[in-house]
Amino acid sequence: MRRSRLIRQLMATALPITLVMGSGSGTATADPLLGRTMSTYGLPGGIDTPTAETLPDGTLGATLSWSDYARRGNVFFQALPGLTGVLRYARVDGINDYRREGFISDRSLDLRYQVLGEDGWRPAVAIGVQDFLGTGVYSGEYIVATRSVTPSVRVSAGLGWGVLAGKPRVIDINDNGGTANVDQLFSGGAKPFGSVSWQVNDKLNLVAEYSQDRYLARYSNGAEFQQGEEPGSRLNLAANYQIGRNYSAGIYAIGGETIGAQVTVALNPREAAYPSGLEKAPAPVRPRPSPAADPDGWSGAWSQDPTAQPAIQKALGDAMAKEGQRLESMALSATRAEVRLRNLRYINQAEAIGRTARLMTRALPPSVETFVITSTTDGMPTSSVTLRRSDVERLENTDAARIAAAASLTDAAPGAPGLVATDGIYPRFRWSVKPYLDLGIFSAEDGLTHEVGAEAHASYEIMPGLVATGALRQRAFGDIGQRGPAIGLPGTRGEYYTPEEYEADPSLETTPEGVPRVRSDTRMYTGNSSPVIPEATLAWYAKPTSTVYTRVTVGLLERSFGGVSTEALWKPANSQLAFGAEVNRVRKRDFDQLFDFRDYEVTTGHVSAYYEFTEGFTAQLDLGKYLAGDVGATVTLAREFANGWQVGAYATKTDLSADEFGEGSFDKGITLSIPIGWATGQASRDRVSTNLRSLSRDGGARLNVNGRLYDRVRDSHTVDLYKGWGRFWR
Repeated sequence: MRRSRLIRQLMATALPITLVMGSGSGTATADPLLGRTMSTYGLPGGIDTPTAETLPDGTLGATLSWSDYARRGNVFFQALPGLTGVLRYARVDGINDYRREGFISDRSLDLRYQVLGEDGWRPAVAIGVQDFLGTGVYSGEYIVATRSVTPSVRVSAGLGWGVLAGKPRVIDINDNGGTANVDQLFSGGAKPFGSVSWQVNDKLNLVAEYSQDRYLARYSNGAEFQQGEEPGSRLNLAANYQIGRNYSAGIYAIGGETIGAQVTVALNPREAAYPSGLEKAPAPVRPRPSPAADPDGWSGAWSQDPTAQPAIQKALGDAMAKEGQRLESMALSATRAEVRLRNLRYINQAEAIGRTARLMTRALPPSVETFVITSTTDGMPTSSVTLRRSDVERLENTDAARIAAAASLTDAAPGAPGLVATDGIYPRFRWSVKPYLDLGIFSAEDGLTHEVGAEAHASYEIMPGLVATGALRQRAFGDIGQRGPAIGLPGTRGEYYTPEEYEADPSLETTPEGVPRVRSDTRMYTGNSSPVIPEATLAWYAKPTSTVYTRVTVGLLERSFGGVSTEALWKPANSQLAFGAEVNRVRKRDFDQLFDFRDYEVTTGHVSAYYEFTEGFTAQLDLGKYLAGDVGATVTLAREFANGWQVGAYATKTDLSADEFGEGSFDKGITLSIPIGWATGQASRDRVSTNLRSLSRDGGARLNVNGRLYDRVRDSHTVDLYKGWGRFWR
């Protein structure tokens, strides 16, 4: 009955909006209506009210806003052409949350879907849920329609529930947050809101809105808090100014009571600063001479000369090295050549393969018609692309789809007849010294914190598949200090044990609920003024069959744990599906991050399933035991763009109860990885990566070991390789 009542309520509210705003022919495939300004909640909108606008697909960005009512930081992502998500961290003044006086630090998640695009007289229509996974300070839902009245003027009108109707939801003082407030969705009665935006010119946009928000919070014990003065008017005004392509700044007035400011940065993976890159052009394909001009080369007689292959292999290896490729080994006959390459430069494996194919036309005698280009990583062959030389000659610089159709992709055998290792490849030592910056951005007590220093990193590839790595860090300055875990007692959750108290009392190694502290004492590993060793490992990678990969890693695996990590992965080159298993036996490291260990020891393990969808989406399911001994599952959904951008979200639920887990109820977060070359235009496999999670809790914590197999091998397999195939001729 509740569901049918909700459906009737939705129909009764959504249909009048659409009819009032206008109707017209067309389908939901109309072009999405793109937003011009961002609201203080981090979505296309007015000031505090939403619109039905969306963003260009793949847009990732952030907004920061300040006013007497709140300080909000929002990270937004256009996950699909119609679906926008926001992760928010806000400080709301004027409210007590029984941890501190005068403000709360709130984390929340919003989702909005544009169900209809603007088409003719029909407006764009969107439905959204706001703060549906938290304690509910900003909890509300809405249905909104937006239509362009003129090219520069847009009007939006909608119905809102919760805070959008001026009816804040009651906040349960015992709620840990993190659970979906399903029973409150579209409840409590709706009220209208609306906005008008005027694009004065290509830089300036003016907004006026009618908002129902009273900036009020109510708690289950009867307490009520006003977030600053209640607005004297429902009218809010704003002016926004666009700065370049990616930045904007604005000021706004709320109800005649307060002035606020906002800055926004928005990036799109498809809009690189150097879309074509700045790497040097590849060497052109060299057509073969006629048989009459080189009869010995065409006859294959050269293959009987024992000095031919070493000379050819050295020449090809030197040429590939200039292109950022390593020729690991080569098998050569009169009509066929297989090269095994390690891509050290290009984010798209297809570009490395295409450049290698061009170089093969220049280095190999004319009788060699079949090219087999085998990609490798950490000594493991991952896939083989087979091409006819005549197709490479015939299709150079044509549509990449034509060479893709002419190529075949197969699993690479662990070995191949006649393979000869290139001289001087192993052993190989590499090192670097770089500055590092650690940021803390979701701390309720500390706000934004930082640490700056230098990190030396070295790797020693002893033989194919056997790699030793290590890192040494020295802090220079910062305000991230060593701190014991939260006391965790009711009414004092904002207080922390001192490092001395934590070290002196073994009983604090577990939470009051009896959960081993595997991440909630993370800050005990920070603030070291002496050098620390974040990682020191020896890893062995192998490929026992054409579709199975293995890894064994021993040593100091991460800053908090050391031990042994083992993994196996089944991943055929032409399969969208993969399965893996991992088992780890680890012990907790001492807080100085050198070679001493603490008493806590645990065996963890997971079985994993991976699936690559179209449009760059990858899903992952992990089932198993986590570092605190809890058992459960992690679901991850990630999207990767052809230029290497990766954005993902994950959630973990284990057999720990919400009370045992603590604030947040379960683990979740957002991952982001941006290729350095996207910003610089220079070809590079280096990345800047981060994991945005609001809290470090012990439940659902997994070992942070480097070198996991799936991401190591998939860039040369079907979906990932052909997604970037357009760069084959780059």
